[in-house]
Formats: sequence, structure tokens, C-alpha cells
Amino acid sequence: MKEQKKQPELRFKGFTDDWEQHKLGDEVRIVMGQSPNSENYTDDPNDYILVQGNADMKNGRVFPRVWTTQVTKQAEKDDLILSVRAPVGDIGKTAYDVVIGRGVAAIKGNEFIFQNLGKMKSDGYWTRYSTGSTFESINSTDIKEAIISVPAIEEQNKIGSFFKQLDNTIALQQRKLDLLTKLKQGYLQQLFPSKDKYLPRLRFKEFNGDWKQCTMGEIFTERTERSGEGELISVTINSGVVKASELDRKDNSSKNKSNYKKVEIGDIAYNSMRMWQGASGYSPYKGILSPAYTVITPKNEIDSEFFAYDFKRFNMIQAFKRNSQGLTSDTWNLKFPTLKSIKINVPHFDEQRRISNTFNQVDNMLLLQQTKIDQLNKLKQAYLQKLFP
Repeated sequence: MKEQKKQPELRFKGFTDDWEQHKLGDEVRIVMGQSPNSENYTDDPNDYILVQGNADMKNGRVFPRVWTTQVTKQAEKDDLILSVRAPVGDIGKTAYDVVIGRGVAAIKGNEFIFQNLGKMKSDGYWTRYSTGSTFESINSTDIKEAIISVPAIEEQNKIGSFFKQLDNTIALQQRKLDLLTKLKQGYLQQLFPSKDKYLPRLRFKEFNGDWKQCTMGEIFTERTERSGEGELISVTINSGVVKASELDRKDNSSKNKSNYKKVEIGDIAYNSMRMWQGASGYSPYKGILSPAYTVITPKNEIDSEFFAYDFKRFNMIQAFKRNSQGLTSDTWNLKFPTLKSIKINVPHFDEQRRISNTFNQVDNMLLLQQTKIDQLNKLKQAYLQKLFP
């Protein structure tokens, strides 16, 4: 192969030589995975960690999920793990000696190679292998023949060290986000009564007395007004009520929206076929929603944000699941005439507000933390484009 010379836009001081284009197989050793027999899979951490694909990696690191008693092909601690089946090109590291299945390959590469492969993925280098195919995959030859640009080892080390420090900063911020997420989950368990109880395990000192058991119908009414005018909104499992314009997906809404449901600020909207999966949320927006959804509005002395958080708890999700009607989970449905009969524990309005304000503060911290991570990831992508040709 004729070598081509390249230089990145941004370089560390002292480096001026051209980069050279080489085949990946000429730079590193590559081991293709081979899956053990499925009967040898276990959930025993004392057995060998098995890495089969992207599902076994999280935030660029191997995350043990499945184990095996059979050793086929192996990767050693600090090896790079490349996904060779959809999604092709995802790259991670392993902090353990692992057995590798046929969905991945092990690469003996330094930090520079790791970052270079990450850039290839983000640049869409591997997308050619999914063109015209229903199953995206790459083989040993594809990987070995992949073209990478390589500088002298001293510059490789400098670039690798820089990105490793940046990745460590991102990982630190991610750990903070994970801790805040666990904090929120803990509050959901502690600030609401557990099953068959009328008092929460954790309570603000100014409140006392049992919570009152009510039906949903005593707390909410169904909003049935229709309108074709206003901000189009949607309901998601992870983010609750969001503006449809903020969703990264195709707009499947009807052109004629005259029969869409009206939503006011403070309403709770939910997907009646996915309520048991958590597809509900408080609406901070005034707008319209597909008639496939249900909109409920609070009665007097009701803080709907409190109930929006309550609806995300495991006990409530299970109650929604039990009361959903349908032969299979694909047809389960929870319309308001059924929802309104479900019983729920309700504190005084002031305690409702205090609890929802606490969750609001945690959510704001989560949003701020996620924003930090997003900004760091954008910074990394910018440096990848400038420090690699």
C-alpha cells in the first residue's frame, strides 16, 4: 500500500512530522472472538467474564454481566474490545481477563489506538458495512485492512495521555450523575409509604399523622377538551412529558390535529398502553397531545408534580400493571375509567409540595450534571477532530 502523508489541524508543541496511513492489522494484534456453548453460561462471578457485544460494555468499559465456564478466545486486562456486530465499531477497554464471544474482537493497542478507533466510529467509518445488508457486521479482514493515520510513538503517547485525562474527567462526572440517580431512587423509596403502609420511612419533621388513602378518581378528573392549535407535545418513558420538537425521531402526528387532546400546565399525561412501564409525566407546557394518550387534571389542593413522581415508583408501576386490561403486554391498556379506581396514599397538600420540591431540586442537579457531561463529550469530539487528521 502506498503511504499517504497527513497532518492534524492541532498539534502539541515539538511535533511537525507527517502522519502515515497504515493498515490497522500492521499496527496491532487482533483476536476475533468465539462464543462458548450457551449451556456453559453462568451468573457466577467466580467463573470467566464473558464479553459478547456492546451490551457487555458501559461508558467505554467492560461491565461484567454474563460469565462462562468454557474458555474459547480470550482478551487480557487492558486490551481494547471492538464490537464486530451491530452496532459495529463500538470500542471499549477491559479491566479484566475475559472470554470474548463472536460479537467482538480483542485488540492489543495503546491509548492512541483506542481514541483513534473511537473517532473512526463517530466519523461513520464502519457504516459502509451495513449498506445493502440487513445485518451489520465486520470480519477479521475488514478490521485488519482498516486504514488509520499514525504519527511517531512519542506523539501517540502525548495524544493518548491527553485523551485519557479527559476521559477520566468525564468518568468522574458520570459517577456523580450515577450517585445522584441513586439518591433520587432512594428518595422514591423513602419519601413515599411502602406497600400496605400509610407513612413513609423518611419524613420532614414538620409533618405528622397518617397519609389518607384515596382513589385516583378523588384526586384527578380526565381532561377531554380537544384542540388543533398549540405546541405539540409527547410522553416518553424516560423523560416524561416533552415537546415533540425536541424528540430525535420522525414526526408521525396527523396533519389534521383537530381531534388532539388539550393539555394545560400542571396536567399529567400518560400513554395508556405504556403506563405500566412508566410512560407518564407532569406537563410544564400548554399544548396538544395525540388522542391516543390520556390527560388527567388535578382537583383542588392537589400538587400534580407530587403524583407525577409517585407514578414512577415500583409499587405504583405494579399497580398500573395489575389494572391494565388486555390479553398480552402488547395490548395492555389503562384508560381513566379503570385508573380512577386505583387506591393511592395522599398526604396534606403542604407535604405534597415539600416532597415534590425536593425531587425538583434533585432533578435540577441531575440536569446540571448531565449538561456538564454533554459539554465534556462535545469538547472531546472537537479535540478528536482537531488532534487527528
